[in-house]
This record gives sequence, structure tokens and C-alpha cells, in this order.
Amino acid sequence: MFLHDRVALITGASRGIGASTAKIMAQRGARVAVSARTVSDLEIVAAEIRKNGGEALVVPCDVVDPSQVGGMIEAALKKWGRLDILVNNAGLGNPAKPVEEVSPEEWDESVRLNLKSVFLCTRAAAPVMKRQKSGRIVNVSSFAGRFYSRLSGPSYSSAKAGMLGFTRHMAAELGPFGICVNAVAPSPTLSERVKVKWESRPEKERAKILAGIPLGRVARPEEIATVIAFLASDDASYVNGVCIDVNGGSWMV
Repeated sequence: MFLHDRVALITGASRGIGASTAKIMAQRGARVAVSARTVSDLEIVAAEIRKNGGEALVVPCDVVDPSQVGGMIEAALKKWGRLDILVNNAGLGNPAKPVEEVSPEEWDESVRLNLKSVFLCTRAAAPVMKRQKSGRIVNVSSFAGRFYSRLSGPSYSSAKAGMLGFTRHMAAELGPFGICVNAVAPSPTLSERVKVKWESRPEKERAKILAGIPLGRVARPEEIATVIAFLASDDASYVNGVCIDVNGGSWMV
């Protein structure tokens, strides 16, 4: 168990990639704080972790509220006395539509949910990890930030691309304190939310997307979660400032 006794905090952990990451990290020995806005969903994730012998803490939080973010970090510290891993997974796609139909309010909301939230959580966790002289931060960006979104709009792609710039800057700023900051960029992944979007697309459009993926299928949440767990582990102790593309070969650099 290569995350034995590490304390991990995962945002957006009520379902999809976040929930899978929490479960996999717990299986690998981490004590896991799961955070999102929907407490009932978090309790289900935490109950499964505990049933399998792991430790889990439910920490409800709206990650665009600075005071709630601070409280989330404090809850993990109160429970376990440290914070070793932060996974910034919370975020939300939006309807795909032409740029001229995107209102300024819609743009701001997407950037707030998908980028500002990462800044706020990192800002709150960094002093803790600096004191410890160690830490891992993994930001969940997107294929959209590398290329463009097939399922969401331009504000989502822009926010996810901004996350990659933030990742690199934080890797340089926090690296001297023993903190590694990295990202993953998943292609469309069949979380509950994305599955609805995916299945609403015409069969011809889905076939076109799949034709552009050498593996010929979309990802499962656990396939992203295992890469996040790797970046959070000592196996990635000299990996800093990178983005790992988890996309079945649909975007190669």
C-alpha cells in the first residue's frame, strides 16, 4: 500500500473521478477526506471506504467559497493532524454552444467553478504542506484544456487550459518546499454526469468521436483515478509540473 498513512483530501468526491480516486487511495492505504456539496452522496462514498477497512471523513464544502475552503482544510487537520495530498477535482462542464451565445455571466461562472476553485484550495493547502516540507497536489484538468471540448463550451476549455498554467506555476513556486504539483487531462470519462451528455449525443456523432480514439472507447473513472493515485505517491517523487494525458491516444504530444 504505497499511500500508507497519507492524508488525502479530494474535492468533487461525491461521484465519478473524484469518488473513484477516494476509493482507490483508501485501498492503497491513505486516510481520505471526501468533499463536495452533496452530503448524502459523500456519505455513500465514505461508507464504502469504511466497509472495506479504510478511514474516511466527510467534509461538505462549496469550493468557490474561501471560508468554506479554509474550514475544509481545518477539518482534515483536526482529524488527522496533517495534509499530504490535495486532489483538485471539483468542477463542472457546461452546454456546448457558439461563443456569441455565451453570456458574460456564464463565462464567469465556468471559470469560477473550474479554475478559481483550484486556486482557492491550493492557496489554503499550501501553508500546511510548506510547514510539513512535503506534499502532493494533483489538478484534474481535461482533454479540453489540451485541445478543445467535444461536450462543453469555450469557457470550460479555457478554464481547464488555465489550470495547466496554474499547475506549472505552482510546481515552480512550491517545489523548493518538497511539494510536487501535477495534473491529469482526461478525455471524456463515463462519470454519471458525462454519461448523460454522452448518451444524449446522436449515434453518428459518438461514432465519430470514438473513431478519433485509438483505443476505440471512452474512459472509465477508475482509469483516471489510478493515474492520480500514482502522482500522489512516492513513485512520482521526482515528477513535478507535468500533465499526464489519460485519453486513450486521442491527443498525443
